[in-house]
Amino acid sequence: MKQTYDYIVVGGGIVGVSTAWQLQQRHPNCSILLLEKEQHLSSHQTGHNSGVIHAGVYYAPGSLKAEFCKAGVAATTKFCRRHTIPVENCGKLLVATTPDEVECMKALFKRCQDNEIDVELIDQQELKRREPNITGLGAIAVSATSIVDYRKVTQAMAQEFQQAGGEIQLSSEVIGLTEHSDRVEVKVQSQSQSTVLSGRFLVSCSGLMADRITRMMGLETDFQIIPYRGEYFQLPAKHNQVVQHLIYPIPDPDLPFLGVHLTRMIDGSVTVGPNAVQGFKREGYGRFNFDLKDTLEMLRFAGFWKVTAKHFKTGLVEFKNSWSKAGYLKLVNKYCPQIEVEDLQPYPAGIRAQAVLKDGSLVHDFLFAESPRSLHVCNAPSPAATSAIPIGGYICDKIADKQTL
Repeated sequence: MKQTYDYIVVGGGIVGVSTAWQLQQRHPNCSILLLEKEQHLSSHQTGHNSGVIHAGVYYAPGSLKAEFCKAGVAATTKFCRRHTIPVENCGKLLVATTPDEVECMKALFKRCQDNEIDVELIDQQELKRREPNITGLGAIAVSATSIVDYRKVTQAMAQEFQQAGGEIQLSSEVIGLTEHSDRVEVKVQSQSQSTVLSGRFLVSCSGLMADRITRMMGLETDFQIIPYRGEYFQLPAKHNQVVQHLIYPIPDPDLPFLGVHLTRMIDGSVTVGPNAVQGFKREGYGRFNFDLKDTLEMLRFAGFWKVTAKHFKTGLVEFKNSWSKAGYLKLVNKYCPQIEVEDLQPYPAGIRAQAVLKDGSLVHDFLFAESPRSLHVCNAPSPAATSAIPIGGYICDKIADKQTL
């Protein structure tokens, strides 16, 4: 491996790989290195999501999330078609089960129209016709929603990146960054030895570690990554045809979480989830997870206490349902009553890297930080996987605008 590169990209999730791949396409004569601290690509958020290609239903018109998501649906579908990666266009129904949810559903339908998303408002009878096992007062039907395996998408991007001359180094953790006028020095720990690499420009797409990499560069920021566990269950094979669409509840507009939903997976199975439980370990996917460093850092951050106080009641309910299948089941039974507690079988959890500001505000949109020779993706919220291709293009554009190379 050489020691000096034109670009160094940190993070082997789908956003980092998409960025490296597109940088190599735009600069075929440049040397580009992708660093990933795990043994495999897409080991964290990319490999622990529900595989949905979102249509952009929830996002404020004009926001980066809305723009990226709309562009991402077409780009992801086209990429998958080119690489013969299976995609199923099953569509999504957002189901209202109470009069209050019906009013929220109408507001959400208006937002869909503002975002120019092809949606349909259906009544109770039409809902029952389309989904006999689902109970509700009405629903928003979103035809553009599909499912895919994002790990396969990431791997295909990585292969194209390498075929074009890009280099990937796994099991390589960034432990130090120093910016100079003409380069960034990157100290990397690989197995038992450390190496100092040099890049003319650095891009960080480091997800759960985004704030630490940003601070490592010496940038002043007012956010911290707070981990929220998303816990899933899988239904037994006898329920693989319980729904034909993805079934979502009407979400709380004040929270960035979409609620517990039924998701058809690309392998034919159906999962239930996720909830949103406070995490005490940034990369804690098991049942019992605690990391002293992660927890102390979180407890010392004023924004954590403020966001926790604001959503204290919701947090308690989520925590209770995390430990009680009966409580979790109630969230499902309100729209799918035939699911029983013994149907909730184990399935791997995910961790959401949520940026929170010092004032306790949840960052709902994409957040970036930069220095003369670096660009950091500080918050890449759902639908980052759907939007990975336009996000990578946006990052390439921002680098070009800086004109440092």
